[in-house]
Amino acid sequence: QVQLVESGGGLVQAGGSLRLSCAASGRTFSNYAMGWFRQAPGKARDFLARINRSGGITSYAGSVQGRFTISRDNAKNMVYLQMNSLKPEDTAVYYCAADRSPVYSERDGDFDYWGQGTQVTVSS
Repeated sequence: QVQLVESGGGLVQAGGSLRLSCAASGRTFSNYAMGWFRQAPGKARDFLARINRSGGITSYAGSVQGRFTISRDNAKNMVYLQMNSLKPEDTAVYYCAADRSPVYSERDGDFDYWGQGTQVTVSS
């Protein structure tokens, strides 16, 4: 079992920045690839970013490429999502997730553990 707790969400004006954090506990954190997803009201949960176990490989959805940066600190059992140039359409609940498989996937069904989510609201 891996427990994930997100933090850092809030209200920000368009063009602003937020840094989301996800604290992991339980099994060995470095054994898991990590991802960030988001879900807006009435919409499906969307993939945003993934980072591999060592932190050396990252990938992003096109909608956030160049604006969001995923990173991790295995010594602290933390994963982060730096979000810059935020837009009103970025408003959603943001989730971190852990994938115990080394096989690359962006599908939420392939991630094994999820946090409870943190709300991000971007005002225009």
